[in-house]
Amino acid sequence: MLRVRCLRGGSRGAEAVHYIGSRLGRSLTGWVQRTFQSTQAATASEASCAADDNKATDPLLNDCPVCSYNEWDPLEEVIVGRAENACVPPFSVEVKANTYEKYWGFYQQFGGQSFPKDHLKKAVAEIEEMCNILKMEGVIVKRPEPIDWSVKYKTPDFESTGMYAAMPRDILLVVGNEIIEAPMAWRARFFEYRAYRPIIKEYFNRGAKWTTAPKPTMADELYDQDYPIRSVEDRHKLAAQGKFVTTEYEPCFDAADFIRAGRDLFVQRSQVTNYMGIEWMRRHLAPEYRVHIISFKDPNPMHIDATFNIIGPGLVLSNPDRPCQQIELFKKAGWTVVQPPLPLIPDGHPLWMSSKWLSMNVLMLDEKRVMVDANETSIQKMFENLDQH
Repeated sequence: MLRVRCLRGGSRGAEAVHYIGSRLGRSLTGWVQRTFQSTQAATASEASCAADDNKATDPLLNDCPVCSYNEWDPLEEVIVGRAENACVPPFSVEVKANTYEKYWGFYQQFGGQSFPKDHLKKAVAEIEEMCNILKMEGVIVKRPEPIDWSVKYKTPDFESTGMYAAMPRDILLVVGNEIIEAPMAWRARFFEYRAYRPIIKEYFNRGAKWTTAPKPTMADELYDQDYPIRSVEDRHKLAAQGKFVTTEYEPCFDAADFIRAGRDLFVQRSQVTNYMGIEWMRRHLAPEYRVHIISFKDPNPMHIDATFNIIGPGLVLSNPDRPCQQIELFKKAGWTVVQPPLPLIPDGHPLWMSSKWLSMNVLMLDEKRVMVDANETSIQKMFENLDQH
């Protein structure tokens, strides 16, 4: 799901300032004063600038439907994906690099076809129930359009079928009042943005900024066609060497490799996010926002939420199986680093594209309320203990 709008007056500024200062060794007094602004003040400032320009869209900015700077401000509106018509992606080189060997036969057999119907039925029901819970908590819920993802498509560079619109957080990133469409890196996700266009157009017409990152060709040159993966050990070695299945042929990134903390965004180089994509985001968001690369001991980096999840001001969940290489800088800056408990999901549960650590990929309704998997009782207890401190 995607956090679209949070309560004005929430935290916007200096959560990461001391971390950055410890890296750069610079005086931060003036910087803190400049950056530690509320969402409300920032929105007012933007509206004021628009008024000075006498733009016709001034009234829209005062009630912009998109306004979110972090992962924990009180949630007002969210986009929740849908699993209807979800299809198994074709077994291409980038899919192979992001999945484990025990599932390769599944992709080879069912690529381009529907995921098992019984699993889809359960997924649809669970997502609907989650939407009901969010609505009962007073959150506005938007949904993408249902699309037939089995339709084959062809570009001058490749052909594929689609996958799903289940993960808006993967493809969309909200920064302030701007919604950014990520270019993506899997060929099966090339046209995924189409499911979200009606919502984005509605937000744009009501005053939001709308940016589409450069769409990659996804030609063969974007991928290391000989990427050598046979085991977890191979993946560890390659990741440690900074080698990934995506090359630097053209910019690519998934939005889910970025996590926000006010004016600072943290990102990892992963199997789907390359340095060109990170540099595009850095230049696009500068000078108002800063993008910082962090890294992890992770054999298969793809999406940061289940590895390093910032859930409050100076409060982060850090995966004990994928330690952050820069974690001491956060600790020295006074951050509280919490290692979540081991997930409780059974070994036999099919995880075609995910790890058990989905347990820590939680949704904060505000700093004191969190949505977690009902079966993950150990992480529920962890949050209860956090609330007592």
